Amino acid sequence: MSDRLTLACIDSEAPPLFNASPDGVRRTGYEPEAAALVAGEIGREVDWLITSWTEMIPKVQAGEADAVWCGQGITAERQAQVDFTIPYAIFDETVLVRKDDPARGPGDLAGYRVAAIAHSTNMALAETFPGIIPVPFGASDDVFADMLDALRKGTVDAVVDDDVVTVPLGADPDFAVAFTEPTGNRWGVGVAKGNSELLQQLNNALETVIADGRLEAIWTKWMPDLAFPLNQPQKERQ
Repeated sequence: MSDRLTLACIDSEAPPLFNASPDGVRRTGYEPEAAALVAGEIGREVDWLITSWTEMIPKVQAGEADAVWCGQGITAERQAQVDFTIPYAIFDETVLVRKDDPARGPGDLAGYRVAAIAHSTNMALAETFPGIIPVPFGASDDVFADMLDALRKGTVDAVVDDDVVTVPLGADPDFAVAFTEPTGNRWGVGVAKGNSELLQQLNNALETVIADGRLEAIWTKWMPDLAFPLNQPQKERQ
């Protein structure tokens, strides 16, 4: 077994989850630090394979990466393509609008052009809002920045993404948080079908760092205003 663990992810400025890499190698934020912690638990070091959102899972399926660790909600569509670990994060979803927009609930969005990453849990949520016009984004080097730029320019009217990256933008003079839906999306590490050895290793490592508090310490470092969700009974999240 290699002492390197190659993980696929996009390169984007989406703090506190992750920051844009200064060199395509080093990465900072909750996800990279959590990944390094888990990899270290199984005696490996992380190499990041930077790619587009739509190519992350194909890279794993082709054997170019060992796993996807990049804000992947555990959905039935993705589970058909890769096997997921137990969650390393659970987040709700937030709708971001331009400053001074009066929208404060799903019923206020009729006729709005609502952006979200294509085939994501965020887009699935957006499509439940009555009367909206879905605007899927994907296949770019920095899809999150692309959506924010479109919202700022007025080519879309709202953006749906996870609360961890959108709520801080409520302090941005260009944006406002319209509302947050308590969806409790579980994020996992996506491993190629059939790679049961790596899947079990990652699950064991995650269970260990959750139980001993090390993952919570990283969570609190990067997201002090969000309660760590993984030591709470799941019924409390529903």
